[in-house]
Amino acid sequence: MLNALIIVWRESLEAMLVIGILAAWSAGRGGGAGAGRALWAGVAAGLASALALAAVMQGTLGSLSDHGQEIFQTLLILLAAVLMTHMVLWMRRHARGLRREMESALDRAAERRGAWGIAAVAAIAVAREGAETAIFLQGMASGAGWWTLLPAALAGFVLAGATAWAAARGLRLLPPHQVLRVSANLLLMFAAGMLVLGTDRLIGLEWIPPGADPLWNTSTFLDDGAGLGKWLADLFGYRARPAAADALVFFGFWLLMAAQRWWSARPAGPERG
Repeated sequence: MLNALIIVWRESLEAMLVIGILAAWSAGRGGGAGAGRALWAGVAAGLASALALAAVMQGTLGSLSDHGQEIFQTLLILLAAVLMTHMVLWMRRHARGLRREMESALDRAAERRGAWGIAAVAAIAVAREGAETAIFLQGMASGAGWWTLLPAALAGFVLAGATAWAAARGLRLLPPHQVLRVSANLLLMFAAGMLVLGTDRLIGLEWIPPGADPLWNTSTFLDDGAGLGKWLADLFGYRARPAAADALVFFGFWLLMAAQRWWSARPAGPERG
């Protein structure tokens, strides 16, 4: 439940910040009430698209056999982990210039297509966040349907609204870039956990070999079936008795993230004359 709350909070906060940027542009340079109506029409269209995707996924899941559902859910888990990781890496690259990029896109859209262009930019931005949320929740639901996560998802949405309000009021305890940075690290931990879960399912489907199983056993100190161990297993992919494939995926993921962070932090080399 906690991972659903944090994911919906993060995605909703991101969407609210984007909508805030679009609304500020609309009020300042967008051309009055017509631009404002187009903006909110685009937001509504984006939300409708995300809900349609959620309905399609639920319908597809319900029409499959038990084995088909297992395959579909496994692929969704892995897709959610990949999308989550991509989203974090993309935000790290573009967060500082996000407002500038959004305003440039709105300027171009308004110039070429008027109100329809503004609506399209808003719809795409909101649909992207909503579609990612739907995939993440479905991936975490493990076949039970993402409706089981609805209370946590609603709490995450409410928390996002409170966070966005506090950030808009300029509260120093909630600077948006710090909130996004902390939540990004949490999302990477969730992505690692979902990759391990997906690996477990691939092993169960006999699509990949498990390797040495178990590779080690720490259940005496911290069992993953109850208490803190189960909490860590559900959120971050902890395994007391992991197969070699689980360990390879988990540590390989964090090695790639560390390498990416190191590479992006490297100073640019001297330009060649």
